[in-house]
Amino acid sequence: MMTKIPARLHLAENEIPKTWYNVRADMKQKPEPLLHPGTRKPCTPDDLAPVFCKSCIEQELDDNTREIPIPEGLQEFYRAYRPAPLIRAYFLEKSLDTPAEIYYKFEGTNTSGSHKLNSAAAQTYYAKAEGMTSLTTETGAGQWGTAMAMACAFYGIDLTVYMVKVSSQQKPYRKVLIETYGAKLIPSPSDTTEAGRKILAANPNTGGSLGCAISEAIEVALKTPNCRYVLGSVLNHVLLHQSIIGQEVKTAFHKYGVKPDVIIGCAGGGSNLGGLIAPFMGEKLRGEADYRFIAVEPASCPSFTRGRFAYDFGDTATTTPLMKMMTLGNGFMPAPNHAGGLRYHGMNSTLSQLYKDGYIEARSEVQTDVFDAAIRFMKVEGILPAPESSHAIKAAIDEALECKKSGEKKVILFGLTGTGYFDMSAYESYHAKTMSDYIPTDEDLAKGFATIPEIPLND
Repeated sequence: MMTKIPARLHLAENEIPKTWYNVRADMKQKPEPLLHPGTRKPCTPDDLAPVFCKSCIEQELDDNTREIPIPEGLQEFYRAYRPAPLIRAYFLEKSLDTPAEIYYKFEGTNTSGSHKLNSAAAQTYYAKAEGMTSLTTETGAGQWGTAMAMACAFYGIDLTVYMVKVSSQQKPYRKVLIETYGAKLIPSPSDTTEAGRKILAANPNTGGSLGCAISEAIEVALKTPNCRYVLGSVLNHVLLHQSIIGQEVKTAFHKYGVKPDVIIGCAGGGSNLGGLIAPFMGEKLRGEADYRFIAVEPASCPSFTRGRFAYDFGDTATTTPLMKMMTLGNGFMPAPNHAGGLRYHGMNSTLSQLYKDGYIEARSEVQTDVFDAAIRFMKVEGILPAPESSHAIKAAIDEALECKKSGEKKVILFGLTGTGYFDMSAYESYHAKTMSDYIPTDEDLAKGFATIPEIPLND
């Protein structure tokens, strides 16, 4: 008789990964290189050195090393909150009356409340080792800013966080938490930088975007001695750090004899999605196993499903290296009534290449449907999910209901990136029925596309 899978698939402390997995090493078609914003030639380590830490630059430009060691000092920090729970959603399965098995990797048990701490700790660790005394960053919904504040407090480094203005208004207690850790938080765009003042002059009432916040954070980093900029998503070294998520899942599944059929992640800049799917994608790329990968993004910021595959700047001020990615244009501004943090105009270059090569499916969801799914999940599983994570929940429920129709038993895995306890104003808006499902028109998207630089592509 087969042993029942427990509700929690436990890993021991000694089973936490000691290396990160670099999925680019197994890609036949590598992501296109970063381009210098001035010369439009591939970036060298020297080009990136004024902005990023040296160790992160090495990881960013490494397309060939499959396993990259996690420093022992960082492993010690990880052991404070990892392994993160992998949970069989028995109650959700029962409520849906589905033959599907549903699992979720819950990254919200640490104080920052999300998966973002995995890379925040890594980047801060490297900054400390390289003698930095301060860091700057951006944050959308606040999870990344909170994670960075937590990591910087631990390692003793000053931090300035530029938070998307509309998110800082919707989530005031994120500001309190970030400041409690000792960081400085500035709503973006602001009048504290040249980039912010320029954006405000052009659009005084803007709610901001991650592209705006990135512009301000980079400007300050470049002007401040012993300071570097850190990014919570989009870049490849961030996906590398987040691969610990998927590696833990893979180890636990192997331990309990489970093989997923469908793997689902929410998608904004790509950190959670990339980290969750990385080791499974590696198996698929090497021909060892087959899986379906589904990226779920907000209909109000649809870089995968309605974007263009092109070289674009990572920020609104057009100061960053250019990345070839699925993009809505660096000038695209998400609707201010979009409640989640999936607000970035582009998608990580590795994930974009995998999407273009047919390895990843993508779908977009309107936010009231996403919150419907969040509350359905909360009522049976007992966790209030972040709006970002709830995009993945929506797709997981849809896949499970398809199994109910067909009678086919599938194993579904999704990433529960964090908790929604700082998103109560969004839940309040949902209950009051003041939440709207804005979907950008083709004309709206055309304004963003017009900001994509003209760079010849070798397609």
